[in-house]
Amino acid sequence: MDRLTNPYRPGAGTQPAVLVGRDLLIDDFGVTLRRALAGQPGKSCMPLGLRGMGKTVLLNRFMEVARHEGVSTAVIEASDSGNFSSLIAIRLRRILLKLASKPVRRAVTRALGALRSFVWQLPDGSAISVGVEPVLGVADSGMLSEDLADLLIAAGRAAQACGTGIVLAVDEAQYLDHDEIGALVGAVHRTLQLDLPVVLVAAGLPQLRVLAGEARTYSERLFTFPELSVLTAEQARDALVIPAEVQNVSFDSEAVELIFDESGGYPYFLQEWGYHSWNAAPVSPITLDDVRAAGTNVIDMLDRDFFRVRFDRLTPKEREYLRAMAELGPGPHRSGDIAIELGVKVQSMAPRRSALIAKGMIYSPAHGDTAFTVPLFDEFLKRTFSTFEQTA
Repeated sequence: MDRLTNPYRPGAGTQPAVLVGRDLLIDDFGVTLRRALAGQPGKSCMPLGLRGMGKTVLLNRFMEVARHEGVSTAVIEASDSGNFSSLIAIRLRRILLKLASKPVRRAVTRALGALRSFVWQLPDGSAISVGVEPVLGVADSGMLSEDLADLLIAAGRAAQACGTGIVLAVDEAQYLDHDEIGALVGAVHRTLQLDLPVVLVAAGLPQLRVLAGEARTYSERLFTFPELSVLTAEQARDALVIPAEVQNVSFDSEAVELIFDESGGYPYFLQEWGYHSWNAAPVSPITLDDVRAAGTNVIDMLDRDFFRVRFDRLTPKEREYLRAMAELGPGPHRSGDIAIELGVKVQSMAPRRSALIAKGMIYSPAHGDTAFTVPLFDEFLKRTFSTFEQTA
């Protein structure tokens, strides 16, 4: 069939043709946002999930809801580069300059002054121009926890004066360090206490719940932490069949069942299987044989674009650790079992385990347990090490 009309869109945070299984979360966010605009802010959410589960897609849908309500949005992708303060300053500058064009100016001017004070404390602050003088004593202490609170309060008051609100979205939030996540949660807590229309949503790997709790003990009273699960068989069918039906293409039921089994119901993998099955099919309907014919391309694509980019960031010792986990199966696994597989003492593995958690490769679902953050990574590792051994 025509590849140009292929409706499936595998990619990093790419919006699928049909978003299924997330309706309740989207509806809940809409209620949270409208309550904040009405002066009754409450709990927001931090969606958690493994790689490829659709966290970024969900955040993007939240932003669509916010923009539909006329609310200003700021999206930040956290990283381990330590530029979080600069990014939030840049995003808020854009919002405040837009608000400055409205008739209400006093609160916005003060917020811009607070932003000017804030950026004075950044190494690259001179590159951020706001055109106003700093507000002395506001957001200029040099302490991120204090200054970010001052800044978000000023921005929240500016938005309130203009009859709107601000939504901050932080993706890959597990990469924020302890001080950054503590400052962000603490700042939002202050805006909540003042009934300001500021909403924070953050998404990350499963360890984000623990990181937020360690940074601020009241985090679980400010946020819910919904865990994005794999799609059910019915939801997976909808994700595959509905986009095809729009173009008068159908799937045989056996083809859908095989894709569901092979993908494990993970949203990203479903898109890959749908994409390659469409390309492999000469005509409608897409059959079981078409899906089987697409299998090699799917595995090759996942290995190259989804798995290997993470594998290549690992040191030899880290790869050994993950190989031991893979030999034990999908997981989670007890640290003691991994140590036995490696033939080392449990205590000696701590640095490697910590490094792998920091890189977002593994997490601890319970004390003493370790699991992959990347679905089906154990199968990729077995394929990879088998190939290495055959060519050695």
